[in-house]
Amino acid sequence: MSKLVLDSAVFADSAIAVDTRMVNDAIVKAMLALPDRWSVPLPQVRAARIAGKGTFPLPPESKRAHVETIPGPRGPIPLRILTPDGTPRGVYLHIHGGGWTLGSARENENLTDRIAARCGLAVVSVDYRLAPEEPYPAAPDDCEAAALWLVREAQNRFGTTRLAIGGESGGATLAVATLVRLRDRHDLRPFTAANLTAGCYDLRLTPSVRNWGDLPLVINRNDIERFVENYLRLEGRAGDPDVSPLLANLKGLPKALFTVGTRDPLIDDTLFMANAWLAAGNATELDVYPGGCHVFIGFPGSITDQALKRVDAFLSDF
Repeated sequence: MSKLVLDSAVFADSAIAVDTRMVNDAIVKAMLALPDRWSVPLPQVRAARIAGKGTFPLPPESKRAHVETIPGPRGPIPLRILTPDGTPRGVYLHIHGGGWTLGSARENENLTDRIAARCGLAVVSVDYRLAPEEPYPAAPDDCEAAALWLVREAQNRFGTTRLAIGGESGGATLAVATLVRLRDRHDLRPFTAANLTAGCYDLRLTPSVRNWGDLPLVINRNDIERFVENYLRLEGRAGDPDVSPLLANLKGLPKALFTVGTRDPLIDDTLFMANAWLAAGNATELDVYPGGCHVFIGFPGSITDQALKRVDAFLSDF
């Protein structure tokens, strides 16, 4: 019998490492010192992030990276491509986070460069269209188009058809939506692994989001509500499985590694989705890290080191 087993001790305050507490305290202090992000025009927020002035530190630009543009249903889609040393063992389709409103492939270069270097994978990171200027379904349409491009081009471009997919936060949401779209719209199941970190899988808001409050530990309830409002500004409903993939038919999807911290407002999303993934008959791994904030792997610390080693192992063996 397959099952996911969690030790309740992982949720105890005593399980949180000293350095994790320090990171969380520093994030909250920094967030409280900043203007309310929703009082600043979004283009300015995006510009600040790409200049290294956002919540997440801007990583150095990778020498492995270059940008290509592919056609999409709504116009050109930039792809940031990182290549490993030697022939790629596979290709990882990466979808960045940011509440479908913020973020870019460039801002995640610490994670994507590591995957290229340590796992021997080519990484294709999608700069999909952002809300509220281009709300749902623009982002999943772009990600679907990028996935179809990769399916067509992987062998010729990278010398392999071994494909994995993944993302963080809203990017994990889009990664699951992309898998479901490929299966249902194109009868394709080309990806054999999914690396899913701190996703928002139910935009109706899970209990951990509803009960979070105002604490600005990376994001809070108001931020998540604003992200959803921006994303669904023109069409789409939170109860639509293409919007909230927790509600989708998950049968026949690839093995997945779910990663989340206990101090993440979206922890219920990961706990619920991991169990739904398993119940659908898919191979499922779940790692919950004491005290980890939202997408804690973007910050330094002992739990980040542990989580990234797990991701390395998962993506090196799919």
